[in-house]
Amino acid sequence: MSAPLVVAMVGTDHHPFDRLVGWLDRLAASLGPRAEIVVQHGHSVRPQVASGVEFVDQEQLTDLLDRAAVVVCHGGPGTIMDARRAGHVPVCVPRDPSRGEHVDAHQERFAAVVEDAGVVRLATDFPALADQVAATLRARGPQADVTEIEAAAEESAARFARQIDPVVGRPVRRVRSVRRALLSRVAR
Repeated sequence: MSAPLVVAMVGTDHHPFDRLVGWLDRLAASLGPRAEIVVQHGHSVRPQVASGVEFVDQEQLTDLLDRAAVVVCHGGPGTIMDARRAGHVPVCVPRDPSRGEHVDAHQERFAAVVEDAGVVRLATDFPALADQVAATLRARGPQADVTEIEAAAEESAARFARQIDPVVGRPVRRVRSVRRALLSRVAR
């Protein structure tokens, strides 16, 4: 049985999205041969670990989406709808204008709205991306052994606990329960 395919698309905008390409390389290194990651990187850096293609035409895009177990994309409405038409709930990493990834925050705003509607699974950092990809692979069946990247869920939960401590005024002692809460949000 071949490894499940993770297809990632950064789109065609002239602003680089090197942050997402770097996260995908990190994910590819974590997964090794258990998943194949193909990144449409556009004007961003070429991935060093994952497979990369600068641009794809509509026929190639359709083929990749049809074969994908997981789709990761930027926050552009057209790309999100392409993934949805192919039957995916994409993991969405919106471009951040404060990092020079776009001209304004429309992708961040759009992604937040469509996440609330269940159209995408939002990921704003590497641990969240790893969690979302792991959960989607896990839902696809037993062929996807993703236990190694589940450590990213622990990292994400611990960071969340550190951030919430000052807000609630008492320590969050149960990182595992926070992790479960984060992962249950992924499952919806």
